Amino acid sequence: MAKPASTPKKQAVRGSRSGRPIMALLDLLGRRWTLRIVWELRDAPLTSRALRTACDDASPTIVQARLTELREAGLVELEQGDGYRLTALGRELEQTFLPLHRFAERWSRHVNGSN
Repeated sequence: MAKPASTPKKQAVRGSRSGRPIMALLDLLGRRWTLRIVWELRDAPLTSRALRTACDDASPTIVQARLTELREAGLVELEQGDGYRLTALGRELEQTFLPLHRFAERWSRHVNGSN
């Protein structure tokens, strides 16, 4: 009798018990203020204080927690003297979201009745 092929076990991905990277990424991005921080860093580096101001004076504790998570994920880095900025991977993520941003702008006009 032939031995059944073994199914490769999925490697765990931080933030996901299923091992599916998309689930871990969506979990990270779904946390409060995470996407806003990425968005605010799209043009230039910002200090922690400038970032909190850009995020409507979000709690310093929350902003720091999100920055730590984004740094651990390799999406944001701290550059001495300039503040926080997107890494190359963070810029790729930002570019991935631009079509969604354009869609949201069109959708908003549709929903608000100003086609």
